[in-house]
Amino acid sequence: MELAGKSVVVVGMARSGVAASRLLASRGARVVATDSKDAAALPEEVLSLQQLGVRLALGSHREAPLASADLVVVSPGVPWELPELEDARRRGVPVMAELEFGYRLLSGSVAAVTGTKGKSTTTAALGAMLRSAGGDVRVGGNIGEALTGLVEGSTAETRFVLEASSFQLEGTSTFHPQVAVFLNLSADHLDRHPSFEAYAQAKARIFANQDERDFAVVNADDPQVLALARQGRARQVGTSGERDPGGPDAGFFEDGAAVLRLAGTSETLFPLRTVQLPGRHLAADLLAAAVAARLLGASPAAIARAVASFAGAEHTLEKVAEKGGVVFFNDSKATNVASARMSLLAMERRSHVIMGGRYKGGDFAELRDAVSGHVAQVLAIGEAQQRIADALSDVVPVVRCASLAEAVERAFQAARPGEAVLLAPACSSFDMFADYAERGRAFKREVALLVEKSAG
Repeated sequence: MELAGKSVVVVGMARSGVAASRLLASRGARVVATDSKDAAALPEEVLSLQQLGVRLALGSHREAPLASADLVVVSPGVPWELPELEDARRRGVPVMAELEFGYRLLSGSVAAVTGTKGKSTTTAALGAMLRSAGGDVRVGGNIGEALTGLVEGSTAETRFVLEASSFQLEGTSTFHPQVAVFLNLSADHLDRHPSFEAYAQAKARIFANQDERDFAVVNADDPQVLALARQGRARQVGTSGERDPGGPDAGFFEDGAAVLRLAGTSETLFPLRTVQLPGRHLAADLLAAAVAARLLGASPAAIARAVASFAGAEHTLEKVAEKGGVVFFNDSKATNVASARMSLLAMERRSHVIMGGRYKGGDFAELRDAVSGHVAQVLAIGEAQQRIADALSDVVPVVRCASLAEAVERAFQAARPGEAVLLAPACSSFDMFADYAERGRAFKREVALLVEKSAG
């Protein structure tokens, strides 16, 4: 793709937009970077783009010349139906997601992971398995570095492992992973997508450009995922953490080990006893990653080495600290009800759970069985406090807190030795934080301050 001298507008100045702007500037494009926030609300890395020759149009997208641009690149945090984007499309301007733009510039092969929950763990684990096998492996997308920050210097031998959200996938047209992993599907992001069906179809774009030479690794226990996978043409490999799903191509647990059966022939990928992560759902994520890694050429020995040393992804049931017999876990990545439920069920300790933020769909009542008898209290924060209290207060005490710091303090005060404090928000972070990662880091800071204070 020739970019020198082209007029390109990058919409949205979060991590992906900044990376795309830098890449475009390095390739000689005339870049306008726009964001609805003003300069005072944006980090220094956005303002520093001006040193690369990028023009900033902040406070309103109306100031950016979208309709007359040669290309518009959209960050995943920007609604795809934004009127300014619709107008640009009507005028024939190519409008694409940052993921699509990065894909068009990379060299090498791609493995992509999507699903409502478990994406980060699976992506990080798959990257670790391929790195264990050797070679140039680059991991990013919706976690870590944006794809446009990874493409420079890639070759035909480079392997990209990308977490792909619905926001990223909805703006793709040629994105073509050789292995696509679809973990599960439940209600999420309904504050952004017009319907559950629209959300599901955005996710299904991970299969759109695959052909018969590619693989779709799909959750055999999720009928919705299987139905979406049937829209594609790739060879399907069903995985299950609970059973042998049958068929000639499948991944499952048998006799204490992860097993891949391909064309009717089985081999062991890793022993379950070496898994460090808590909860069967995380073991199932490792299974999906191991199947994908094997399909991409990693040996069982390389996969097993990676599993034995894999401690998990940051902000995903991350063990933060232990004080006075109370263990703190950060699962800030549990941004929807389904993810929070799995987090709760994975905890073997009686827990004090910090929950809340900006509501984005789903039914908090689906957590009732997971909190009843197993959770000491829910500490509700953010805009969703009332919804959480309405759904859960008759089965577990719900304590409203004005801040995350207050919630951490009150949880620790009430916790007894042998119990846990768990951040499992079931909500987005945008009422109080820039994203789930900032929320997770804030939780870890508060825990560190609390531990330091109690030590003194």
